[in-house]
Amino acid sequence: MTFDDNLERELERLLRDPLTRRRLFKRGAAGALSASALAYLAACGARTGGVVKSGAGGPEVIQKSKISGTLTFSNWPLYIDEDRGTLKEYEKEYGAKVKYVEEINDNTEFFGKVRQQYERGDSGGRDIHVVTDWMAGRMIRLGYVQRFNPAHIITAQQNLLDRLRTPPFDPGRDYSMPWQSGFAGIVYRKDKVKREPKSVDDLFDPDYKGKVTMLTEMRDSVGVVAASLGYDPETATLDQFMEAVDKIGEASDSGQIRGFTGNEFTKDITKGDSWLIIGWSGDSVQLQADDPNIRFVAPESGVHLWTDNMQIPIGAPHAYAAEKMIDFVYHPEVQADIAAYVNYICPVEGVQEILAKRDPGLASNQLIFPDDQTLEEAFIFRQLKPDEESQLDEAFQKVIGA
Repeated sequence: MTFDDNLERELERLLRDPLTRRRLFKRGAAGALSASALAYLAACGARTGGVVKSGAGGPEVIQKSKISGTLTFSNWPLYIDEDRGTLKEYEKEYGAKVKYVEEINDNTEFFGKVRQQYERGDSGGRDIHVVTDWMAGRMIRLGYVQRFNPAHIITAQQNLLDRLRTPPFDPGRDYSMPWQSGFAGIVYRKDKVKREPKSVDDLFDPDYKGKVTMLTEMRDSVGVVAASLGYDPETATLDQFMEAVDKIGEASDSGQIRGFTGNEFTKDITKGDSWLIIGWSGDSVQLQADDPNIRFVAPESGVHLWTDNMQIPIGAPHAYAAEKMIDFVYHPEVQADIAAYVNYICPVEGVQEILAKRDPGLASNQLIFPDDQTLEEAFIFRQLKPDEESQLDEAFQKVIGA
């Protein structure tokens, strides 16, 4: 375990107390740590949050076991085929029941819910959870998730989209496997804007004052704006990200940006309350099906490519069954049902060919099956160090008024 891992654990402990949290942000992480806490950080070297070590080889991989009982799968709402046929097919294939729980609405909220359980090696009964890149990275750093056994996920390894194979938070995909991916870019009302907005600068055009929204997800809004300033979010410094936060803050203070949203951006743009926004690609596919005036465009400076990832928490009662579920959804014919419903970027090779026969419109949609050039030009927000994340989150939260 590295110093950064231990520092993050201690920061998370301190952040539970509101008074300590305020003092922490005023004085900085190092200034807030007591002498005893620093001694704890220096001394800690073997604790791994419940993951069993195997000497110099690192955490042990999941061992094969009997598949039985009930597999618990925690995911976000409306994120699987509507009739959940995928789960029924898994049950038929492996003989285990699946308890599918739509309990994740926000990465930070979910982390707060499970943190104490995971810290003591208790998954809370969960066998799989799905979290976004940066949170998946945090789970890995804190030792809250188990290492995959490559022999158990051969199909997933074979069919994973190349662009998603080596993310900065888990370069070997040892602890995470994509569920779905998406872009954060520009969503606009064709019937309201002067021209197709190809640049993020269009969001700061005075003609659109009060008709612009950005996302409350920091990495989406800050990443897209940082890229427009000429910085690569895969390597940008904290100061460069802060420059993007400052630009967003100035636009918010002036009234250029009317607000910051999560999924509710779909209501604002549908009603015409907003015309030009930073939004998500998958929602845009669904919105455009209802209103052809709503469009998604990748800004010239690049879109944020994010992924929601399946992980197996420590203490999962059915870890091997969870691996087989992860592998199961990487069969193209299984994934095709999921992709046809959720309309986000499909992480599985071979699905486009299947959907070309079922629904040519979906198969040709660049927001579901982007070409290699589009994927390569997209950026993946780099993994922040714990102290960087604290500073950047604090600054952005002030901007959005949270």
